[in-house]
Amino acid sequence: MAEETLLSTHAAVPAVRARGPLSARLLDLLGSRAPLENDLRDDLREAAVEAVARTEDIARDEDVQLSLFLLYCLHYGELSGIDDSWEWQPGVVAVRLELERAWELYLRTHVELPALPAAAKEAVAPALFALTHPSSGPSVSRYVAKRATEEQLREFLILKSIYTLKEADPHSWAIPRLHGRAKAAMIEIQMDEYGQGRPENVHSAIFAATMRSLGLDSRYGCYVNDVPALALASFNMMSMFGLNRRLRGAIVGHLAAFEMTSSIPNKLYGDGFRRLGYGEDATRYFDIHVEADAIHEQIAGRDLAGALAEDEPHLLEDIFFGAAASLTVDGWVGEHILNAWKQGESALRQYDGAGV
Repeated sequence: MAEETLLSTHAAVPAVRARGPLSARLLDLLGSRAPLENDLRDDLREAAVEAVARTEDIARDEDVQLSLFLLYCLHYGELSGIDDSWEWQPGVVAVRLELERAWELYLRTHVELPALPAAAKEAVAPALFALTHPSSGPSVSRYVAKRATEEQLREFLILKSIYTLKEADPHSWAIPRLHGRAKAAMIEIQMDEYGQGRPENVHSAIFAATMRSLGLDSRYGCYVNDVPALALASFNMMSMFGLNRRLRGAIVGHLAAFEMTSSIPNKLYGDGFRRLGYGEDATRYFDIHVEADAIHEQIAGRDLAGALAEDEPHLLEDIFFGAAASLTVDGWVGEHILNAWKQGESALRQYDGAGV
């Protein structure tokens, strides 16, 4: 099998490199036309089972997380050169389900849930704020504000780009899965994320401008090869929560925690870029989140998560699972970044010429 396959018709976009047997198989398949028959189903699923069996830590497994990322990209439509018929090809869906089962089980095993409050807005929102209360320990945002070099700022943007160039999309999968008050609150938050209908104010577009101001390529997928499994895992977690209706509580909890932990870090990120002489073209993305997310966190805690818990009390545990999973996985990513930078190393993935 080819160790790398070009999944874009634009020659300047790097080929996505395989990170193991399963991702190599998927890259080969997705570069061809999807078959009408289902003869790939059992073979592909067996390859996924073997990949899960081989891994010692699925959150940090390069092959599994890249494979999940590729499969989710079929739904987002970000990798050109792939026939749309692959999206629901039974063999490919079977692989995704197999990997999702293992990834969800891992998260439920490794994410510690807090004590659950009553399923009422007045109880859910304070419990979420308590769960997401910032610590005084080391953080990527404090490091960026005080110590990060220009090269580390570029690495930071590259690592963020996997989600932020798609900002809001993973959470938006939840909109048709919600009803009434929770749906209205979700849409209120997402409207801001999408610029209130003005393309130049869409948050992903503003982040793309930040990348360009530091000399980076803002096209989606340009830095996939440079991003380690943990960063892919964070995006994959959001996609899994959003794409599965049964996990709608988890995606709501994830969004609540995401908004509640955004305002202060973004103030520090903006300060770090200003410290190194960058202007509004680089800092606008962070600056708008300082005020916007201070409002969003109130909506997310009370009108979204709180209302969902009241209307569907059986989702209370998943709401807090999604919130705790957001903090846990992004905490792992932050630890990876800080450990690398404090040792004078790159936080980006290092791979050899064979693509592994």
